[in-house]
Amino acid sequence: MSNPEDPALPQWSAHIAVSTRYLGFLFFANLIWEFAQMPLYSLWYEGSWEEIIYSGIHCTVGDLMIGASALFLGVLFVGRSSWPTGQRKRVAFFTVLFGLAYTAFSEWMNVYQHKSWSYSELMPLLPGMGIGLSPLAQWIVLPVIGFGFAYRSPSKV
Repeated sequence: MSNPEDPALPQWSAHIAVSTRYLGFLFFANLIWEFAQMPLYSLWYEGSWEEIIYSGIHCTVGDLMIGASALFLGVLFVGRSSWPTGQRKRVAFFTVLFGLAYTAFSEWMNVYQHKSWSYSELMPLLPGMGIGLSPLAQWIVLPVIGFGFAYRSPSKV
């Protein structure tokens, strides 16, 4: 049984509030991004509408899992008990870094090793690595905006 006068409870409330706002933003923003970048993948030209819709939703759920995992690692490694009232920029930086690293690995693995998907000729590529710039930009732009939203929303944080 938890003690309602435990000073750790407000901190957990802040963790949940900021995490929920951040991940909620990521879900909707990634859903939009996934469908907006679809012409950069061959599926847009070769797949049925059902496959395209399934892929967009499937990838959005994957994005949410990446975002939650990256946030967890960011808080674990640099935020610890001070986040979200402290270490905000460090947690955001490492969350973006973890999400970006996983995305680069996943894109490379799925495009070149597993051949689970392929890029269309419209996808700009990272020179020397052949990884799509759009999914990399996705894991810089959306988390940065998401943290801005989560940290600035009204709360007791």
